[in-house]
Amino acid sequence: MTQDAVVTKLLPGNMAEVAVARTTACGGNCGSCESCIFQSQLKTEARNLVGAKPGQKVIIQSKSSAIYKAAMLVYIFPLVLTLLGYVSAYLAGGGEGACVAAAFSGLFLGAALMVLSQRLKKDKGKEISFEIVKLVETGEQK
Repeated sequence: MTQDAVVTKLLPGNMAEVAVARTTACGGNCGSCESCIFQSQLKTEARNLVGAKPGQKVIIQSKSSAIYKAAMLVYIFPLVLTLLGYVSAYLAGGGEGACVAAAFSGLFLGAALMVLSQRLKKDKGKEISFEIVKLVETGEQK
């Protein structure tokens, strides 16, 4: 997965801090509604493979599989456990209240496993990593 970014500063170890524009679910025109509570830019570290300098526009890349795994863990896994909790209580002959309680138990279990998984990944250094793979030509003349 690739994204446009701007290098904000150089870091030790051939790393750079980059600012990435956050895309929004509402179409990305935050100036029109002004209701977005999130920052319009995210900052992250990236390996500087091309020798980019602060202020330069670059293209950063991450493994798509890592992004998809994170999305599955955050969105799909808790939903599956919620449905599994409800269905298992229903098949066990539980009433509506027991089924709902089992569904919420599945949801909370999924959320707890997600948080635990993220903490373990952070400790092992298996975070999503980015690399600067290309400088973007701005077309400006000096």
